[in-house]
Amino acid sequence: MPGPTLKDVAERAGVSRSAVSRTFTDGASVSEKMRAKVERAAEELGYSPNALASSLTTGRTKLIGLIANNFHNPLFLEIFDRFTRRLQDRGLRPLLVNLTDETDPENSIRMMRTYSVDGVVVASSTLPPVFAKAFRDAGIPVVHSFGRYSTRPRVHVVGIDNVECGRMAATELLARNYKRVAFLGGPESATSTQDRLHGFGAEIAKHPGVEMSHSFATGYSFHAGRTEMQRLIANGPAEAYFCGDDVIAVGALSALQDAGYDVPGDVGLIGLNDMEMSGWESIDLTTIRQPVEDIIDASVSLMASLLDLPDARPKARLFSCEVVERGTLRPR
Repeated sequence: MPGPTLKDVAERAGVSRSAVSRTFTDGASVSEKMRAKVERAAEELGYSPNALASSLTTGRTKLIGLIANNFHNPLFLEIFDRFTRRLQDRGLRPLLVNLTDETDPENSIRMMRTYSVDGVVVASSTLPPVFAKAFRDAGIPVVHSFGRYSTRPRVHVVGIDNVECGRMAATELLARNYKRVAFLGGPESATSTQDRLHGFGAEIAKHPGVEMSHSFATGYSFHAGRTEMQRLIANGPAEAYFCGDDVIAVGALSALQDAGYDVPGDVGLIGLNDMEMSGWESIDLTTIRQPVEDIIDASVSLMASLLDLPDARPKARLFSCEVVERGTLRPR
């Protein structure tokens, strides 16, 4: 049985259809008395305005493309959960888009135009910056969450200083007197990997008595981290690793334990992100906490403001990180 229509609400309230339409159209002129009458009739009938019909009137769909390319990382379950809830709290409608293995931003632009999105949030530290810039060049408001920091960003960026996170990890390993350390990063092409390695290497280089090596997993995933650590074990592992992501660290931990190594007795690990499972008793990963909730809240607020001021000058907003001490590094 079809639900109540706009016509039904108009007849119940004793007003015109256009009055009902204006009541449920953002920014439309309608008196408080008229609004109260229409809303009361709508509530009595159980009527909800049709979002598609409203978009034809306002020219806005309130659809926000939420773009990511790493669905193998458990952290993104947390990210998607908070992003979708925060967008919905703002009266916006998230459209989740999977860009795994996508290399051409033009394909993504065509997809977003097909869905008539009002804006795009690129929620990825591995998609290159040209993706977010392509949306901006196409006239689509865009926020790059977890994107690469720049003092002169070409799109709005909300995230962390990955170079500084690399320095933080190095400082923790140095404070524990490790002499043979290594960086186990995600994909080499990812800007987050490059920046974390740069910060880590720069800090270690200040200490001539410390040896450093580096390698890369094929992705930010458990399997990739486990596979790369298995390769490293064959030649003898380092004393401690900065894993460029918690899920890589968990994969590395699994490989080390299966090979008979004690963590942290034989090999130390520190990750980055502080995803939920990092605190599980069976994992107990020492890591660098990325303030995911703050980044998402700021990204959604920025996106909401961009819908009204799409030509606002791009800016970068950084959030600080902190070390979470657990059980995969020996004591300082």
